Amino acid sequence: MSEALLTACLLVITQATGAGQPGHDHAAAFDRCAAACGECQRACDSCAAHCARLLAEGKKEHHATLATCQDCAAVCVAAAGIVARQGPFSDTVCKACAEACNRCARECDKYPDDPHMKHCSDVCKKCEQACREMLGGKDHGHPK
Repeated sequence: MSEALLTACLLVITQATGAGQPGHDHAAAFDRCAAACGECQRACDSCAAHCARLLAEGKKEHHATLATCQDCAAVCVAAAGIVARQGPFSDTVCKACAEACNRCARECDKYPDDPHMKHCSDVCKKCEQACREMLGGKDHGHPK
């Protein structure tokens, strides 16, 4: 999905749910979390492609980072969609996303001299933090 289309969808969903309106105190945390998840998905997909190139060059140690980045991207895309619409499984998917981002960042941190891997790790850490902040809200509007 293109970034413009995702942004348009998020705007429609936000307007339809009343997010950002009075009485929706936690809406800003949902918005930040959904945006961070979308950004992380893109960074992880890009890093996975980078790892695939490294694998093709014979650097077999990047198989783990390739798989980790692919899985993290998949979790992030699911989280971005569910959280953007403040779905009933927002808390569940954000817990999974925070854990996936933590694990992906740790895997990418094994290669501190690779700028692509460092960027992925940094974005994963931001996404993990955004998910944990969203989960830390007093009322998700959903049963726990």
